[in-house]
Amino acid sequence: MSSEYDEQMKRRDLSFKTVVNPRPKALTQTQLEQYNRDGYLSPFRMYDQAGADRNRTYFDSLLAQLKAFKDGRDTYAINGFHTHCRGIWDMVMQPQVLDLVEDIVGPDFVCWGTHFFCKIPHDPKAVPWHQDASYWPFTPARTVTVWLAIDDADLENACMRFIPGTHRVGHLAWKKTHNPAVLDQEIEDVEKYGFAVPIELKAGEIELHADMLAHGSPPNPSARRRCGLTMRYCPTSVRSVNDGWRAQAILCRGLDLDNYWGRVERPEGEDLTMPSKRRVAIGAN
Repeated sequence: MSSEYDEQMKRRDLSFKTVVNPRPKALTQTQLEQYNRDGYLSPFRMYDQAGADRNRTYFDSLLAQLKAFKDGRDTYAINGFHTHCRGIWDMVMQPQVLDLVEDIVGPDFVCWGTHFFCKIPHDPKAVPWHQDASYWPFTPARTVTVWLAIDDADLENACMRFIPGTHRVGHLAWKKTHNPAVLDQEIEDVEKYGFAVPIELKAGEIELHADMLAHGSPPNPSARRRCGLTMRYCPTSVRSVNDGWRAQAILCRGLDLDNYWGRVERPEGEDLTMPSKRRVAIGAN
């Protein structure tokens, strides 16, 4: 990347903007206050047991398709394929999910990214403590991530941990990690920012978190898989210092008056033949 790009990245606005919504559709004012204070909300049931089973079967089919290519892609490689896979597009556009997102980001918003984070049994890779927006070329930092549990996620199989309130303290100092990891940034001296809270979810449940919230997860020591789908939503007023990132967006609701974001239409089928144009290391676990 050019020095100009590096300078643009340094100038990003990574502050948190308090959510003010006098007429929320799905959340209560108490929940909005919690999101502003802690940086996350959890859990919300989006799929019943049958729906959760369908989601798992669908992901299993994608993983089988990916493995059949024998091209070296691992279980973290289904990244950005909402542009090619109808099933992922449909999860992004689930109305109950969009109602929750709209209450936080406003009526005009896109989904610019998706990523399955699949920790296989006995997976040695951690996701070090990080802030999602630190990786992303967006300004201001206004993305909310929806993390959909494909499998049950709990302490035994390395569920996520959040440090409440860290979304309000700015961009935290980080270093490159040298341990086996999915992402390469690791917040320095993270323990000084507070106690970690485990986020346990049943398959079919979601959590929502702010893009500056410090979080991570350890290696999976168990014999159970832990897979989740991240879906990234932001207001259409957000801008990117890298045009490639905005081109793969879905206009979920409302208006994009400047036609700034991409408008990915519902894909024809399920196509993993094209490697994702995004790096694996673009945020939350």
